[in-house]
Amino acid sequence: MQSPFSSSSFSNGFTYQVFLSFRGSDTRYGFIGHLYHALTDKGIHTFIDDQDLQRGDEITPSLVKAIEKSMIFIPVFSINYASSSFCLDELVHIIHCYKTKGRFVLPVFYDVDPTHVRHQTGSYGEHLAKHEESFQNNNKSMERLQKWKVALKQAANLSGNHFSSG
Repeated sequence: MQSPFSSSSFSNGFTYQVFLSFRGSDTRYGFIGHLYHALTDKGIHTFIDDQDLQRGDEITPSLVKAIEKSMIFIPVFSINYASSSFCLDELVHIIHCYKTKGRFVLPVFYDVDPTHVRHQTGSYGEHLAKHEESFQNNNKSMERLQKWKVALKQAANLSGNHFSSG
């Protein structure tokens, strides 16, 4: 079986070998920076939103394309990941690629208990409750919230890694 990091596998229509999904304020200058450099130092073509260009409420078409053109996804669940509708929309697209295209997802739980992500408790429950409060009386937004919850549960049920900075 060919490694997903081999050059011929990489050339099969993929732009990125790895796509990193993370909450910048939590991990950009520590864990994510180290992970990104470790991957790129090994020659692994990695997508990172290093300019923090993606601001606003919804992800851009160019970011959706980057997700679709990536082979492996590493969502890094940190304490404030669920506070970002942007991160949650990214995750919905990532899980869609996992389910429909057989892409590989390796979740990382950074300073959060995986069960908090899976069951939406702790900071995840708090952040989702704030989203829900702001979405009241908007059926489309409530459907979006449900997609986030399903994606969080599905991602947290995958085999992943748990890291603590302390």
